[in-house]
Amino acid sequence: MTDSIMSKAATMEIPINSNGDTGTLPEDDSLEQAAKLQWSLDEKVGSSRGTRDLQQVMVSGPNLNETSIVSGGYGGTAEGIIPTSSIKDLRTKARRSSVPPSSSLVCHIASQSNEYQGSNMHHSSSSSSMTADEASRGVAVEKLETVKKWGLNTYKCTKQMISERFGRGSRTVDLELEAQIEVLRDTKRKYENVLRLARALTNHFYNMVQTQHALGDTFADLSQKSPELRDEFGYNAETQKLLCKNGETLLGAVNFFVSSINTLVNKTMEDTLMTIKMYENARLEFDAYRSDLEELSLGPRDAVAMARIDAAQQQYQFQKDKYERLRSDVIIKLKFLEENKVKVMHKQLLLFHNAISAYFAGNQQQLEQTLKQFNIKLRPPGADKPSWLEEQ
Repeated sequence: MTDSIMSKAATMEIPINSNGDTGTLPEDDSLEQAAKLQWSLDEKVGSSRGTRDLQQVMVSGPNLNETSIVSGGYGGTAEGIIPTSSIKDLRTKARRSSVPPSSSLVCHIASQSNEYQGSNMHHSSSSSSMTADEASRGVAVEKLETVKKWGLNTYKCTKQMISERFGRGSRTVDLELEAQIEVLRDTKRKYENVLRLARALTNHFYNMVQTQHALGDTFADLSQKSPELRDEFGYNAETQKLLCKNGETLLGAVNFFVSSINTLVNKTMEDTLMTIKMYENARLEFDAYRSDLEELSLGPRDAVAMARIDAAQQQYQFQKDKYERLRSDVIIKLKFLEENKVKVMHKQLLLFHNAISAYFAGNQQQLEQTLKQFNIKLRPPGADKPSWLEEQ
C-alpha cells in the first residue's frame, strides 16, 4: 500500500521526457536561480528592488515546509527523498553569502563621505585659522616696527631741538630762505590786521545803512501825517533812501574786498606756511641724523660699529633728499605767492579806493561804474533771508 502511494506521488511530481529520463527538478532550478539572481543583483546594482524581486521569487515557489522532493525514478525507494530542512539551510547560506542590501551600502557610503568631508572641513578651517593668525601676526609686527621707528625718530629730533636751544648743537641755515620766510610771516600778520579792520568797517557801515533805511521810512511816514511839514520830511526821506542805496552799493564793493583778502591770507598764505612747516621739520630731522652720523664716525670702527655707520649713512641720505625736496618746494611757493599777492592786491586796492571815493563824493554813477568794472553783482534786497519755500 505504501509503495503504491509513493509510486503515485513520484509519478505525479517527476516529469518524464521522451527518452524516459527524469528531468531536472523545478524546485532545485528555481532555488539555484534565485540564489544566483540575488547575488548578481546585490553585487551590480545594490538596490532594494533586486532584494524585493528575490523575496518575491522565494515566496512564489512551492511551500517547502509541506513538500518533499523525490530524486529517484518511478518506483524508487524512500532513500531518494530530500528533506525540506536542507532546502532551508541552502536558502539561509544563500542569504548570508549575499552582499549587504543597497540601503545599508548607501548608508555606509554616506557615512564614509561625511567623515571625509568632515576631515576636509576641519583641515580647511585649521588652515584658514592659521592663515588669519599669520596675517594678524604680520600686521602686529609691522605696527611694532612703525612705532619703534617713530619713537627713535622722535628721540633724535627732540635731542637735536634741545641741543639747538641751549646752543650746543649745530643747525643747517639758509640765510636767504630764512629771510623770505620771516618776511612772509610778517606780511601775513599785517594782512590779517587789514582784514580785521575791513571787517569792522563793513559791520559799522552796515549798521549805518540800516539806520539810514529806518530813518528814511520814518521821514516818509511823518510827511504823510504832518501836512505842514510834508515837503521838509519828504526831502529828508528821499535823501536817506538815496544814501541807503549808495551804501548798499559800497557794501557790495567792501564785501568783495574782504572776501579776496580773506582768501589770500587764510588759504594762499596758509598753504605756503604749511609747506614751510614741513620744511622746518625736515630740516630738524636732517640735522638730527647728521649729528648722529658724526658721533658714530668719531667712535670705534669694529664690525658692529661699521654696520651702524652704514645704517646711519642711509638714513642721513634719505633725510637729506627729503630736506632738499621740501626746500625747493618752499622756494617755488614763495615765488608764486609773491606774484599772486601783487596781482590780487593791485586789483583790490584800486576797487576799494574808487568805491570809497565815489560814495563820499556822492557820485552814484561812478560808484555803479566801479562795480561793473570789477564784475561785482549786488544781491537783491532780502537775498540774505531764505525764501518761504526753503524754510519748509
